[in-house]
Amino acid sequence: MEDAQPAASRRPVMRLLEQLGRKGTLRILWELRDGQPQSFRALRTSTDQMSPSVLNDRLKELRAVGVVELAVAGYVLTEAGAELVRRLLPLNQWANRWLDDAASN
Repeated sequence: MEDAQPAASRRPVMRLLEQLGRKGTLRILWELRDGQPQSFRALRTSTDQMSPSVLNDRLKELRAVGVVELAVAGYVLTEAGAELVRRLLPLNQWANRWLDDAASN
C-alpha cells in the first residue's frame, strides 16, 4: 500500500520547512530565542497579540515535535529548539543585509 503523504513531505527538510511555514511558528521560536521562559500571556504580547487559538495550536505542535516545552516558569526552547534557532541566526544576518541593500537602492 502506498503512503498517503506526498513524497516531498517524507523528506525531513521538507517536513521541517512545512512546520516552520505554519502561521506564527517562526515568530514563537524567535521570541523564545533568549532562553527565558515566557507565559502564554507574555508570548501573546511578544507575538503582537497572535490569536490565542493559533498560539495554542502552534505551541502544541512545537511541543509535539520536541522544540518547545512547558516548564514551571513558562514556555522555553528545548535543546533541539535552541539548536534550530542558532541555525536560523545566519538567515537573520542575511535578511538584515538584504534590507540594508534594498533601502540603499
